[in-house]
Amino acid sequence: MQVGVPTETKTREYRVGINPGGVASLVKAGHEVLVQAGAGLGSGMSDDDFVQAGARMVPTAADAWAAQMVIKVKEPLPSEFEFFREDLTLFTYLHLAPMPELTAALMKTKVRAIAYETIEAPDGSLPLLRPMSEVAGRMATQVGAMCLEKERGGKGVLLGGVPGTRRGRVVILGGGIVGSNAARIAVGMGAQVTVMDLNHERMAYLEDIFQGQIETLYSNPHSVAKQLAHADLVIGAVLVPGAKAPRLVTREMISNMEKGTAVVDVAIDQGGCIETIHATTHDDPTYEVDGVVHYGVANMPGAVSQTSTFALTNVTLAYALRMANQGVEEAIRQDPGLARGVNCWDGACTYEAVATGVDVDYTDLSDLLS
Repeated sequence: MQVGVPTETKTREYRVGINPGGVASLVKAGHEVLVQAGAGLGSGMSDDDFVQAGARMVPTAADAWAAQMVIKVKEPLPSEFEFFREDLTLFTYLHLAPMPELTAALMKTKVRAIAYETIEAPDGSLPLLRPMSEVAGRMATQVGAMCLEKERGGKGVLLGGVPGTRRGRVVILGGGIVGSNAARIAVGMGAQVTVMDLNHERMAYLEDIFQGQIETLYSNPHSVAKQLAHADLVIGAVLVPGAKAPRLVTREMISNMEKGTAVVDVAIDQGGCIETIHATTHDDPTYEVDGVVHYGVANMPGAVSQTSTFALTNVTLAYALRMANQGVEEAIRQDPGLARGVNCWDGACTYEAVATGVDVDYTDLSDLLS
């Protein structure tokens, strides 16, 4: 199979869809890998690194997109829609539920779109989402700490405080992979940390691994509003696989928060869990609503591109190899977890939460493969 790796086009997206080690594995298996010139530079990977791994460097995005399967990091932007075609398999993060325009373009052109974020392991976990959730969770506390600096519009609070002063109060909405990693960094910085969730078993697990260093609270509108009123940093870390994020923080809650509080919404890819959030970029990452600093960068892990690219390739490569070796359709037939990653197939929307999010008809993938 011919596999294409184009340069990412999102603002300050420095990651690349695969590292040279992944290229070498595909080439060794008998596949041709077309990498757009310069695609890996932002992750510290030169064109020569890819050539030595066996890739063929191509000069333009069109050349890379001409491959049978394209491996990316982020969802295609409108400028890339012209590369969509019926015989193309797209393997990347998609987050389609809040993106009707992209979903419509994929369906119209009959692209077979497989989303990293909805592929499931046998235990129901999301193995391709996990590494970027770990990165984003850890970064959320870091960027939140910076947003609290006075010169950035924040309260001027140091999360760890110093002797004789109070520690910063961090409230994390969601105790999953993002939330637990955000808590890990917040605890390490010396903050006072509260994690809010609906799952009692998850909260018990967090209490156990953090050994009393955090507080867990059951999440409901009343308890969330009460915690936010005195928070310094709020991190949105909720996830409903493939679907729009639930809105846990209302405009009224934001208006009742202290001026200079910072909110970081890691769920922004899925529309965000904070009513007043909208997507921002690394060039202009924050804005204020009612004096509250909002951070909504949708490709946060792109800022630590080398770590992120290696972490991503570690989990995506096995699936890419399987599809390249067996053919995409056969690989999907044999692996129900991989089949869960199929969001669009031959003009149909095959992931129910996405269909609901963008208001299109849902088609069961098995009906298309039978």
